[in-house]
Amino acid sequence: MTIDLNADAGESFGHWTQGNDEALFPYLSSVNLACGFHAGDPLTMQRAVKLARAHGVAVGAHPGFMDKVGFGRRDMSVSPDDVYADVLYQLGALDAFLKINNEAMHHVKAHGALYIRMFHDQDVATAVATAVHDYNAALPLVVLGGQGGDVMREAAQHAGVRTIDEAFPDRAYLSNGRLAKRRTPGSVLDDPELIAQRAMQIATGQPLAALDGGSVTVEAQTLCLHGDHANAPQTARAVKQALSAAGVNVRAYT
Repeated sequence: MTIDLNADAGESFGHWTQGNDEALFPYLSSVNLACGFHAGDPLTMQRAVKLARAHGVAVGAHPGFMDKVGFGRRDMSVSPDDVYADVLYQLGALDAFLKINNEAMHHVKAHGALYIRMFHDQDVATAVATAVHDYNAALPLVVLGGQGGDVMREAAQHAGVRTIDEAFPDRAYLSNGRLAKRRTPGSVLDDPELIAQRAMQIATGQPLAALDGGSVTVEAQTLCLHGDHANAPQTARAVKQALSAAGVNVRAYT
């Protein structure tokens, strides 16, 4: 068995430091790099691309709403036309640093509120998927695995873009297969051993305990860890060790 292990990273900005990419990247097989809108800046992108290359980590773009104050986690009233143009802009920005390092963009994954908006807003989901297609139709779009990602998958299918199902071992799920909202107590997990156990359960097809009772089974080709969590490197190490112990190889999808 194989599964990809990704994290959102490259999220520092100027003198403000977010996350610990140097300690995190050795445990990952792919990474989603901020493109300057919700976080990141040109120098941070350049350094993150070089770091990923040094560790053999596949690099994907992580476009979001233009909202550094809210870290891209505040929903914004943005037209589909603006979303389309904003995503194209961000893909091009990151791709410049990939090209000078002789690397190809591996995937695209929307960040934060934009990702969540795609769960239910068909027009926004279509704008993101169309931007990916028009930039490079061979790029896969990472979407939420399970019922919560249905709108995202449909938009990508109509745009002619391949999708990769993703699951979050560090986030709680509801029994209907959707992510529990961040403001719900217990929705964000920070215990590395618990997260590692949940990652192993997802990768091997075992059910997870749902936050609202019962259980839920989440199928995914990639597991995401949030790189802005204080103990993200320790969590990534624990996850990789748990997957290895269960006979699951960590490798970027192709």
